[in-house]
Amino acid sequence: MLTLFLLLPATGAALLAITRRADEARAKWIALIFSSLAFALSVLIFVRFDPDIAGYQFVDRFTWINTHQSGFTVQYALGVDGLSAPMVLLTGLLSLASVLVSWRVELRPREYYAWLLLLESAVGGVFMSLDLIQFFLFWELELLPMYLLISIWGTGRKEYSAMKFVLFTIVGSAFMLVGFLVLGLAGGSFDIAVLTAQPPQQALVPLSLVFWAVMAAFLVKLPVVPFHTWLPDAHTDAPTAVSVLLAGVLLKMGGYGILRIALPILPGEARDFRVLLAAIAAVSVVYGAILTLQQRDLKRLIAYSSVSHMGYVLLGVATMGAVGLSGAALQMFTHGTITGLLFITVGLIYDRTHTRQLPELSGLLHRLPVLGTVTIVAGLAALGLPGLSGFVAEITVFLGALDAHPAATITSVFGVVLAAGYILWALQRVFTGPPAARWAQLTDATAWWERTVMAGMVLAIVAVGVYPALLTTAVESGVAPIAAIVGAG
Repeated sequence: MLTLFLLLPATGAALLAITRRADEARAKWIALIFSSLAFALSVLIFVRFDPDIAGYQFVDRFTWINTHQSGFTVQYALGVDGLSAPMVLLTGLLSLASVLVSWRVELRPREYYAWLLLLESAVGGVFMSLDLIQFFLFWELELLPMYLLISIWGTGRKEYSAMKFVLFTIVGSAFMLVGFLVLGLAGGSFDIAVLTAQPPQQALVPLSLVFWAVMAAFLVKLPVVPFHTWLPDAHTDAPTAVSVLLAGVLLKMGGYGILRIALPILPGEARDFRVLLAAIAAVSVVYGAILTLQQRDLKRLIAYSSVSHMGYVLLGVATMGAVGLSGAALQMFTHGTITGLLFITVGLIYDRTHTRQLPELSGLLHRLPVLGTVTIVAGLAALGLPGLSGFVAEITVFLGALDAHPAATITSVFGVVLAAGYILWALQRVFTGPPAARWAQLTDATAWWERTVMAGMVLAIVAVGVYPALLTTAVESGVAPIAAIVGAG
């Protein structure tokens, strides 16, 4: 089942690669079919996942590379638990949404959709990998489609932004690979389950250095201050669909890596540095919010808000407790849907107004009632309004972190106040006020693909906000073993 989830988008990409240029009009339908099938399978995986069963489920495994002399093997190993099953669902949902919001792409659509589908397979592989080397390979695989999608189909300084994204990721990945090799040598295996059950006690280099080598890649991808500068540039110059995937699932690879690898395999080092991690989280939350307040471009505003909101993930991680870790996992999912929807609506607004500058926008709710209402719902979810999914994640993080890190938690709560400020100000500036004559010819979101993608995202946000158990039951089963390991000391 999991292998099929990886193969469906990759097969769609391969089919697009051999499609004749004369048939490029069919490219979007091929992409829609394969992304829809992958989304349906992700729903099936999530629904069939049983939180009462310990360990990984739906496991696909075989030996890929076997070096008899050294005794090391690299496996093709896929599996999901309560931590990864929601991430697979999020990947399927946002990948389908990205195909829909790209419905009118005109520049080389065959290649565009092929890279979009390949990106889905790469990210899915990260969330399901049970082998460190395989995890690294999928981690690196997403670089090529992301670089090409930004540099070819982006706007502005697209080549600069794409290269900046690649360089930041590669530098972090280099440290991560060294850390993985040291862990594999120390533990005698690259199997994540084996290393989690018997964490290495010593290695060729101090394990504290290994911890930060592994964390380097995850903190860059999350991203946290001061490794965040690539994110606003990448978002600003990326196509809407790429921004959706970048904010929705690629950033979550960092948080997922910390929870899946850094904490359970290096629990002693994680405990030693938990206060430092909490401090970094608080700085990211507040500093990211302050930077967001200064933005006048809607996409950059949402991008900087992601830096702030990802700080809550790291704060939950730093608690080393079941509640805080659950909050971190919930924040990854809810931020993916909320920020993904914000980038979708901002992209649709830009398609109509050809500007993202806040001083140039006003009174759009008169002309775009549906699009404006959906954007307001997403904005209220982002600031943590009760009844929407953002509140569920943030309150869980705060409840878990208050006892463990009171100063960092109180500081981070101030980030919620700042978030309310910049979100409400942006919504007021763009949508309220008298109707401007220059926008008299604007048309609302009436296309089927526009309304379908927005309805699906709003449904996910409201459903989790009203009935959090849709996610929390699975998430708690996934983080409980991790909390038991890091809390054992």
